[in-house]
Amino acid sequence: MKPVAIFRHSPTEGPGYCATYLDGKQIPWTQVALDLGEPVPRDPRSYSGLVLMGGPMSVNDELPWIPPVLDLIRAAVGADVPVLGHCLGGQLMSKALGGTVGRNPVKEIGWGEVTAADHPLAQHWLGGMRKFLSFHWHGETFSIPAGATCIASSAWCPNQAFVLGRHLGMQCHVEMTHELIRAWCEDWEAEVASLSTRTASVQPPGEILRDLDARVAELNAVAAKLYDRWIEGLAD
Repeated sequence: MKPVAIFRHSPTEGPGYCATYLDGKQIPWTQVALDLGEPVPRDPRSYSGLVLMGGPMSVNDELPWIPPVLDLIRAAVGADVPVLGHCLGGQLMSKALGGTVGRNPVKEIGWGEVTAADHPLAQHWLGGMRKFLSFHWHGETFSIPAGATCIASSAWCPNQAFVLGRHLGMQCHVEMTHELIRAWCEDWEAEVASLSTRTASVQPPGEILRDLDARVAELNAVAAKLYDRWIEGLAD
């Protein structure tokens, strides 16, 4: 089986639980570290699927790797090679497929409930879940591309996930691990603490880290349901 390519855009936003899941399913994967200057592959058919992780940048920034990544996503969709996007990754997918990415009305940081859409595709991808607790860390959001279906929303962001055939783009972070959450809270502690005093959509670091074992375990279970559906479409 050809490997899944996992694209990293920032050193602290690696594959997290997604890699753990793929390892558990004995699905080979390789990391493309764009933050280290690794080149963007040109042919998506070299991989069984593409996974795009998060990052602190905007898809609207003038970064040299963004145009070729957008081209790669379009080529993958055209070749029916499954694409999976987390936060920035979902935004890249939306933009590549004709959607727009812009500022969300509020920053959404911390744990928050996500609600499944009243649509058969939502139930198919979410394994029958109506609501789940997810992790969030974003200031921008995407529109739903033409032909795609929104399958989830939250109180602070109406477009939390969309599907287009075998492709899944998410605004929320279902890939989080203890290590990633602790690292983000440490890196952005002062900013998040300050924001949390001004908006209810941002939780202080102490609340983010509360009951972390139970919350991460629950999140891993949610991610596994979504990943279970996504790997059904992996190319040979």
